[in-house]
Formats: sequence, structure tokens, C-alpha cells
Amino acid sequence: MNFDILIIGAGPAGLSAAHTAAQADASVGVIDDNPLPGGQIWRQGPEHRASGAARALLDALKARPNVTLLSGTRFVQALPGRQLLAESADRALVLAYGKLIVASGARERFLPYPGWTLPGVTGAGGLQALIKGGMPVRGERIVIAGSGPLLWAAALTAHQHGASIAAIVEQAPPHAVRRFATGLVHTPAKLAQALRMRFDLRATPYWCGAHVAEALGTSRITQVRVRRGEAEMRVDCDRLACAYGLVPNTGIGAALGCELQPHAGSPAIAVNEWQRTSVDDIHAAGECTGVGGMELAAVEGRIAAHAALGDADGARRLFAVRERYRRFAARLHEAFELAPALRTLARADTVFCRCEDVAFGDVAHHASWRDAKLQTRCGMGPCQGKICGEAAAFCFGWPQNGQRPPFSPARIDTLLHAQTGA
Repeated sequence: MNFDILIIGAGPAGLSAAHTAAQADASVGVIDDNPLPGGQIWRQGPEHRASGAARALLDALKARPNVTLLSGTRFVQALPGRQLLAESADRALVLAYGKLIVASGARERFLPYPGWTLPGVTGAGGLQALIKGGMPVRGERIVIAGSGPLLWAAALTAHQHGASIAAIVEQAPPHAVRRFATGLVHTPAKLAQALRMRFDLRATPYWCGAHVAEALGTSRITQVRVRRGEAEMRVDCDRLACAYGLVPNTGIGAALGCELQPHAGSPAIAVNEWQRTSVDDIHAAGECTGVGGMELAAVEGRIAAHAALGDADGARRLFAVRERYRRFAARLHEAFELAPALRTLARADTVFCRCEDVAFGDVAHHASWRDAKLQTRCGMGPCQGKICGEAAAFCFGWPQNGQRPPFSPARIDTLLHAQTGA
């Protein structure tokens, strides 16, 4: 399959890029590993279909004969000559492109604490995805914890599906949250969204300067121990959704040779003003270049598409909008910076690497991420260090070494295509 512009990721950035490129009559391919387009923010499921701006964008793309949407398709390996190896449920695909736009989004940051592997414990975004995928939560008591506006979005989704939100536990201090809320006047759409969520969840306790110290239970979670300043409290619950913000998904960009740069404490794909990476004919947009919200991701996707098409004027017209949302992102990261105390939540016997069942104490006495992997197999399981690697970066300050292909589990016959190129 050959495309003028190939896009990896079908979230707001990828879909916005696809729409812009399609309007210029380019042949566009979009690959995404989810069964339906939308990414995390516009995630669709059996009982949850896109609406509003997301629905309009998807309908516009569906009406375009020059757009090929390859859902349920995973990037496996980069091949020579502007080609990618990908895999769907029933076949291997070699995708050739003239220009490539990486819009691989972000993932949640998980930090280890006692009990975090109990059944019933997920990330905040993970809870959202499960609910949108059809998991019933009606009548359940749920604690939402961690950091950032995602907590409110997850709480609202659960509330709308009949759950009782026992508390929202935010690690950022109250003064930082208040300053961030005041700054929303610069982004009226964000302010309106925040006010609607706060009104809908007006009966929900919101504790700032607090964090989950332990999840308690035997066969599954039944209670959460929350530390707030010097005080501690226990909250009965049926579920805990806990994650500490988002980190860019840089694996695909790094695999393609794109340079990375620090962004709010985590590596992100480095881009210039045209969303161009360090590799010729490869652009990047959205959360993989730095977490900043749906609106920033969408406008970056449009800029990347204009630039890939050679339309400098079209891209430049969007620079001011991008800058406004980048200022919002800067305020977001300043307000919800993680407290150093979160580095010490785990005990020595707390599971650190869930894939390989490695304890925190077994990892902590090593000198580097490479040494820990060699000696304990930490980070060498199915997730390839996506969870524990980010935790190690935060807890120990260890830089990560990146992944090796294949970048997702693949069938043998798919891997054979890497040798034949067909």
C-alpha cells in the first residue's frame, strides 16, 4: 500500500492531520491499533460512539475516497526506503509513504505503591477506556487519584455511567491548583469544560495535596489509604483509578531515528515550528511531541499536514492558535508537577515490574536502568518497560535506552515480511 501521506495514530492529532491532507487531494493512510478511531480522548466502544466535533471529523474522513483508515493495525518495524511493517488481525502490511506524520499520543504514568497490582486498580485513563469499552460500573464506589485534569474526565465518565465517586485525590498542592484554575480564563473553551465538570461532580470530595499511600484488599481492592499532609484516612471503595499524568509515546519516533528532547520531565519527539522532526520527510504532532491537551494536539496535526504538503502559508496561519494552547500546556505542567515524596511510596517488597514480578527493593540498589534489566529482567516483559521504565525514570532518575523491534507482539509470518519487504 502506497500513500502520499501516512499517519500513525487516529487521535485528535492524527485525524486532524488526515482531514487537512485529504482536502488537498493527497492519498492518505491512517493506522491505529485501536479497533475504532478516536484515540484515548475520543475513544469509541460498543456503547460509546463519537459525538460533536469528533463525529463531524470522522464523518468527513469517511466521505473522502482518498483516505484509508486502517484500524486494529499495529506498527511492528521500520523498513528501508520509507516503508513500515504493520500487522492487523489477519494480515501483514507493508506501507510505503512519501511523507510520514507520527501522532502516537501519550500514555499514563504509573508509580508503584503497596497494593497497586490488586484487581480493581487501574489508571484513570484506563478506567475511562474500560467503561467506554462496555465495562459496567453502576453502583460501584470509585476513588480517582493521581494528578492532572484527566482525573476529572475519568471521574465524570464513571459518574455518567452510574458509579459513585468516593473522592478525587490530587497530589498537587491547593495553591497550584487554584492558580491553574484562574489561568483558564485565557482558554475559554477549557474554562467552560472545567466548570461543567465541577458542577456535575459538585458532591464529590476533591482533596489536593494528597496521594494514595496504599491499596488494601485480599482478592481485590476494598479500601484505599490516603495521605493528606500529616493526616491519613481510609476510604472504602470497589475500584481505584490512579495515575500520575501522561508521558509522550516516543517509541515509534525513536525507532524511525527522530531526535528526542526533554519536555516537562519526560522525553518527547523534537520538532521545529513546522512540526518537522530531525528525519527528512517525517513530521510529528500531538502528545508524542509534548503533552498539552486535545486542542493543541489537533492544531499541531493540521500544521504538520500543511507542512508535509508544502503549504507553508496554511501552516503559518495556525501558529498563533498553537502558541495559545502551548501556554496552556506550560501552566498545566507547572501546576501539576509531581511531588518528590511520590518517589518513596513503594516499600522494598512492592512489585515494581509487573510483567516480570520484580520487587522495588531488587531494582533500587542497581546503578542504572541497563544494569537493573540485566540483573533482574525488569522491563523485559511484554510491555517492554513502558510502565516500569517510566517509573524508574521518575523514582531513580534513570534515562531509558528505547525499544528494539518488533515494537509490538507480532506473528512469525509478519516478521518474515521484514526480510522480504513484501
